[in-house]
Amino acid sequence: MNRRKAIILGVLGAFIIIQFFRPDRNQTGQVSDQSMMRLYHPPDSITHIIKQSCMNCHSNNTEYPWYADVQPSGWWLDYHIRKGKEEVNLDEFAGYSDRRKLSKLRSMKSQVRDGDMPLRSYTWMHKDARLSDAQKTQLISWLDKTIDSLNQQ
Repeated sequence: MNRRKAIILGVLGAFIIIQFFRPDRNQTGQVSDQSMMRLYHPPDSITHIIKQSCMNCHSNNTEYPWYADVQPSGWWLDYHIRKGKEEVNLDEFAGYSDRRKLSKLRSMKSQVRDGDMPLRSYTWMHKDARLSDAQKTQLISWLDKTIDSLNQQ
């Protein structure tokens, strides 16, 4: 067997082997009592925006695309989900201190306003997660109201 075939077989073998090393799924199957949605009861339009554009990476329940079953893309997704949940977990939001809630809401507002969230790498594959200017305005307005209500407590 020539060297080229050996390299191809080695790469193919490694690809097959890594398919057996999968990250755990981020799926509890439950809506948390600590959820931001239960805490603030946003209008349906805001709930829709948040579920469509934020919850896959910032909650305890991810809806996985088909390519999550193919490594190494599954590892890459797992990394982004873990990082997203470390930044803010919308299913655990009510458990945050008031100071942290305020900080996270302000950060969400600025990231949406600046177009930093949702990530471009996410919206590239999930076109329905892209926020229109109207959705951004609507979400920012709701975040402003929520921030104001927290400041008044």
